[in-house]
Amino acid sequence: MLIKENKIQEFIIESIETIVGAFIMAIATSLFLLPNQLSSGGIAGLATICYYFLKIPMGTIILILNIPLFIFSVYKLGKGFFIKSIIGTTTFSIFIDMLDKFNPLTQDRFLACIYGGIIIGLGTAIILKANSSTGGSDLVSVLVREYNPDIRMSNVIIIIDIVIVALNVLFFKEIEIGLYSAIAIYLMGKIIDIIFEGIYFTKLLVIISDKNEEIAEQIGEKVRKGTTGLFGKGMYTNKEKLVLICAASRGDVSKVKQTAKKIDPKSFIIIANAREVVGLGFKK
Repeated sequence: MLIKENKIQEFIIESIETIVGAFIMAIATSLFLLPNQLSSGGIAGLATICYYFLKIPMGTIILILNIPLFIFSVYKLGKGFFIKSIIGTTTFSIFIDMLDKFNPLTQDRFLACIYGGIIIGLGTAIILKANSSTGGSDLVSVLVREYNPDIRMSNVIIIIDIVIVALNVLFFKEIEIGLYSAIAIYLMGKIIDIIFEGIYFTKLLVIISDKNEEIAEQIGEKVRKGTTGLFGKGMYTNKEKLVLICAASRGDVSKVKQTAKKIDPKSFIIIANAREVVGLGFKK
């Protein structure tokens, strides 16, 4: 009984988050992108074309275009996801038509693509975190993945967005619309990444040296960073070597590098991006 109550509570919270995310997305669409003929890709891009050429409210078009997707998805997606997606799509459509009555916050396309992309990315991330959707290309990608698990969802979304933006350029006959829309879509993706993965990207340093023990000791004392030693084999020299691995924040990377080079100027150092590090001294 308690498990069932927790699931109901979780569903209610995620539904509220879906509505909040839909409202934020509608602000970006109605007050920034739509008035400047810009597109965030997906069904919203098609709806933008219909809005200007057929004079039909954008929210209404989004709702109509999503109906076939929901018909196909009802048997493929979970009941909870399906209901939340219905809530997200419906409220998104209603909010767009409500906010469309207000004057746009800017008529500068550059500002519109910047702020529109950031805000719609924020709203989309909230909805994705709630395990929901507002239909469109993200729902299409989920459906495609259900039929073919080997296809990457991100690739599906990118392909759909490219096609839709190209259609916007074709119909409006302005290449600038495509260029600005591409900026908005890029920013939307970056904001989603930041919210899901954080802004504190960490660097991973791989240090190969004959003085690894001394380097590890100095990194611990001076930079306050731990290192891990793994045994490897140089295939060119055919010799075994101890390889140091150290995760460090961007600010500490130069300190680690300088410490290693000061002890052994011939040390070989590889620096790579570590998208997420969980553990002592980093994310808990």
